[in-house]
Amino acid sequence: MLKNFNLNQFIKTSVTGREESLLKPDLEQYAGELGTQIDGKSVLVIGGAGTIGSSYIRALLQYCPKRLYVVDINENGLTELVRDLRSTTGLNIPNDFKAYPIDFGSAVFERLLTTEGPFEIVANFAAHKHVRSEKDSYSIAAMIDNNVIKAHRLLNLLSATPVEHFFCVSTDKAANPVNIMGASKKLMEEVILAYASRIPVTTARFANVAFSNGSLPLGFLERFARQQAWACPTDVKRFFVSPEESGQLCLIASVLGKSGDIFYPKLDMVNDMKPFSDIACKLLAAWGWQVDACASEEEARQKAAQLNDASTAYPVYFFSSDTSGEKPYEEFYTENEALDTQTFAKLGVIKNAPKRTPEELDAIIKDINTLFTHGDVEKAQIVSLLVRYLPNFEHIETGKNLDQKM
Repeated sequence: MLKNFNLNQFIKTSVTGREESLLKPDLEQYAGELGTQIDGKSVLVIGGAGTIGSSYIRALLQYCPKRLYVVDINENGLTELVRDLRSTTGLNIPNDFKAYPIDFGSAVFERLLTTEGPFEIVANFAAHKHVRSEKDSYSIAAMIDNNVIKAHRLLNLLSATPVEHFFCVSTDKAANPVNIMGASKKLMEEVILAYASRIPVTTARFANVAFSNGSLPLGFLERFARQQAWACPTDVKRFFVSPEESGQLCLIASVLGKSGDIFYPKLDMVNDMKPFSDIACKLLAAWGWQVDACASEEEARQKAAQLNDASTAYPVYFFSSDTSGEKPYEEFYTENEALDTQTFAKLGVIKNAPKRTPEELDAIIKDINTLFTHGDVEKAQIVSLLVRYLPNFEHIETGKNLDQKM
C-alpha cells in the first residue's frame, strides 16, 4: 500500500503547497555570490546529522567547498549522513570530508578546532528544539546549557580565529516566547549578536520543518509502521518548510547576511499556516485510509490493537492542546523589530535586533551558572531568571508536559 508513496511529493502537495522551493528565486538571483562565498572555503558544520543540519550540508554541496568537517553527538546519525551523501548524485563532496561524533562543548572539540582550523564558515545546528524539553529543572538545565552556554563558549573559541561567517540556527518561537525552549533560543540570539562587532554572525528564525526528526508528522510515520494509534492536536497551527527549504534558507542566511542579521521566510498567515490535524487526515487519505476519530488515548490504543488486513479506518485521538509553553500560532518578528523585505524575494531580514555588551553577556552567563549550581533549583526560579533578561517572555504554565501524552 505504501510502496508508491513519495514523502517529498506529499510535503509539496499537502504540507507546504509548493511544487518548487520557496527559496528558488533567491538561489537563482544570488547563485554567483553564493559560489564566491563558498567555493574553495573550509566549512565546519556542528549538529550536522539532524534534519536541518544535513539539509544545510546538501545545499552547501551544490557549491564547491575545499574542506567539510561535520560534528554531531549522534554517531548513528553521522553514519547515515555519510552514507546518504556518498549515495547521492550531483553533490560536490570535497576530498577533505570528515564526520566526527563529538560534543561541541567538549575539550576534544576545542582541540579539533585549534588543530584543524581555521574554518572560514562555521554553522551551528546543535540545539534542543522541543518544547517538551522543559518538563523539569534537569531537562531545562540541559537545554540552556546546549542552546546558550555552549554557544557562548563556541563564540569565545572562534573569536581567536579568522572566521568569515558564523551562523547559529534560531526558531520562530524566539519571537515573543511563551516556552522555555523559545526563551533559550532568544537568549542564544542575544549571545551571538553580542559578538557581531567581532565576528560576522547571522541567525534565522523559521517554520517547522515538515517531517523532521522528532516532529509530530514524522511520529505519524513511526506509529503507522508499528500499527500504533495517532494522537494529534486540533488547535495548533504551524508554518511549514520542507527539509530542502530549511537547508537552503540557512545557507543563504549563513553566507549572504550582514553581521547581526536575523533571517525569516516570507510566509502568509492565512495561506501558509497549517493545522497538524489537516496533515494527519491528508496523510491517511494518501494511503487509502479513513480517519477513525477517537475520544480518548485508551480508545485509540485499543482500536489500533484490533487493526487487521480488512481494516479501512485508522484510529486517531484528536485533542485540544493543554501542555505548558504551547503557542497556538507562529510569528517570526515583533512589532519593535525593523524589517528589510526588499533585499531577498522570499526572505525577510530583521535589522535592528538589540545587542548586549560583552560585559552584560558575561553577567547573564554567570547568573545562569550560579542558579544551576544549586541542586534544588525549581522550574519557576529558572523562568523568573529568564524573564529578568527577556521582558517579553510570557511563559504559559499549565502543569502538564508533552511526555504525559501519547
